[in-house]
Amino acid sequence: MSICLIAGGLYITSTNAWKLLQGYALFQFGQFKEQTANEKNASGTAKAAEPKTKAKEINETFQTGEKIGDLVIPKIGAELPIYHGTDEDELVKGVGHYAGSVLPGENDNSVLAGHRDTVFRKLGEVGKGDKLIVKASYGTFTYKVKKVRIVDSDDRTIIVPKPRATLTLSTCYPFDFIGSAPERYVLVANLEET
Repeated sequence: MSICLIAGGLYITSTNAWKLLQGYALFQFGQFKEQTANEKNASGTAKAAEPKTKAKEINETFQTGEKIGDLVIPKIGAELPIYHGTDEDELVKGVGHYAGSVLPGENDNSVLAGHRDTVFRKLGEVGKGDKLIVKASYGTFTYKVKKVRIVDSDDRTIIVPKPRATLTLSTCYPFDFIGSAPERYVLVANLEET
């Protein structure tokens, strides 16, 4: 019995460590790729590809708990407030903006999270091709969902940098699970040209 428990513990530990290493590698590789492109562009030897979207450089800062704007999801008829931060204080009021990510509308990955039993109750009805609109105090940005993912709860690949303006929405999954859900339902959307 003790050998089985030790073997099970080693298996769980090694799979979680592997996922963490994968996320870290993706994060580091994304930074390296972006840095190399910027260095080549600065030296004139190669020109970095221009982004296809009209992302902005936003000169706004928000304090934890401060409202950034609203997330509009036309498919489910929802308009949800977005607050800076993803602690329980922010998530109880609405959608939380992961402070380690860029603001919606900027190049890179902007990550929003919400509870599956409150603001994101109907998020499972939203899929590929649907629109997500962020109405922020500094502008309005329309995204189109390009991918739906279901990942483990400890998967950090959803917060890695992206080469273009991306909006990532995450909530616990399955939606009807009682207790701490083992997975996350993730929508990945690209900023549309304006």
